Amino acid sequence: MPPRQPRRRSYDQYCALARTLDAVGDRWTLLIIRELLAGPRRYTDLHADLPGVSTDVLATRLKDMEAQGLATRRKLPPPGAATVYALTPRGSELLPVLTALAEWGTPDLAERRATDALRAHWFALPLRRRLPATEVPAVVDVALDEGVFHVRLGGEGPAYGDGPAETPAARLVLDADTCHELCEGALSVEQGVKAGRIEVLGDGPVAAALRGE
Repeated sequence: MPPRQPRRRSYDQYCALARTLDAVGDRWTLLIIRELLAGPRRYTDLHADLPGVSTDVLATRLKDMEAQGLATRRKLPPPGAATVYALTPRGSELLPVLTALAEWGTPDLAERRATDALRAHWFALPLRRRLPATEVPAVVDVALDEGVFHVRLGGEGPAYGDGPAETPAARLVLDADTCHELCEGALSVEQGVKAGRIEVLGDGPVAAALRGE
């Protein structure tokens, strides 16, 4: 007889917030969702971009997310043939929640601690809200010393992704400190361009809009 699985802890409150925390309040769950908002990810990729999480905890959280209907696991067709995890529509609905939490926490990034890990795409959620709106959906690359990621401004598809996009409408080149100021709202892209702190690459209307032209 298989061992009885322990019951997940619950607040046991008939409250929408309590139910939400029952689903996503465990340590690491929201950060896993942050990674999956970039699109399907392999277990090894998730582990690499969640420094500090143990393999046991990551596996448990992913199983819990599948049970809660927040994530699914599937195998990619050849030649990939890798197993990946992806958010369900229910899980993807957490995008504005994580965006709001990231914006709330951005002021605490004023000083980077010596123990802080950093992945460039961790700036994506708060940055998306600070980029000027474009007339048509567009994808913009953001290049930091720490790496390149891309954000989607409108349209369908993942909100952001690690690495450069296949056909970006523009590219921003800047450093992490400047990116933090953008995320905090202390600096606009146009102001950063004029100050020589941000370079906008591209010739189309999206690049022109980012430059304030």
